[in-house]
Amino acid sequence: MHLDNSTEARAWPAHDLLRLTGTADLVCPGPAPSWVEDALAQAPFVVVRRAPIVAGMIPVGIRGSLRNQRFAAYLHRSLIVSRITPEQLVGARPAQVRARSGRIPAFGTLTMIKAKLADRPLRWGPTGSVGFELATGLAAATPASDLDLLIRVPKRLPAAAAEWLLANLSAGPSRVDVQLETPRGAVSLAEYARGERPVLLRQTDGPVLVFDPWDPGPGSSRTGLAAVNF
Repeated sequence: MHLDNSTEARAWPAHDLLRLTGTADLVCPGPAPSWVEDALAQAPFVVVRRAPIVAGMIPVGIRGSLRNQRFAAYLHRSLIVSRITPEQLVGARPAQVRARSGRIPAFGTLTMIKAKLADRPLRWGPTGSVGFELATGLAAATPASDLDLLIRVPKRLPAAAAEWLLANLSAGPSRVDVQLETPRGAVSLAEYARGERPVLLRQTDGPVLVFDPWDPGPGSSRTGLAAVNF
C-alpha cells in the first residue's frame, strides 16, 4: 500500500469538504454502518481527515445525524465532484441556516468573529458542525455546539497576536475551539497563546509534541519562518 505524504497530500488539507455522488464512490476499510448511506443521501459531502493519502485516495470522514455517528473511509480524487474550503464558508448563509441562527449560539459567535477579523490579514473559516451546516444547508449544529474554527498561519504567529486572538475569539455566546494550521500541522490556539511548551501538533502521520509548530526541524529549510504580519 503506497502512502503519499508529499505536496500532493498537502493539496488536500484536513477539514475541506468534498462532494461525491454517493456511497458507491467510497473505499471503506470494512462494512459501512447503515446510517452512512442515509447520511450521504441527505448531504453527499465528506470531510477530509488528517491522514496520509493512500494510492491516490483521499482520507475522508462521514458524519451522521448523531454525535457518535462518524465513519472513516477513502475517496479517490478522480471521483470528487467539488470542494469547499473553510474560508469559503465565512460568508455563507443558506436560508435554512438563517432560520435556525437565533436558536444556535454558535452562529451568533461566528457573526461576532467575522466582524472582529474583518480587517485582519488572516485566512480562516468554520469547520465542524457549523461548517458542515453552512456548506450543505442540512441541520448539523445544536444549541450546545461549539464553534470550531481553522486559521491558516503559514508564518510564525507572534505571541501578542495569539493572545489577542484568544481573548477576542472567546468573547461570544458559544465556546470556540480554534486550530492554527501551520505548514507542519495544526495546533490549538489556546495552548499556543498560553505559552504552553511543548504543544501538541496534529500531523498527517499522527500527533507529536513540539516546541515550535513552525520549525521544520534540524536539516530542513527554514524559509518563510518570519513572523506573520498581523
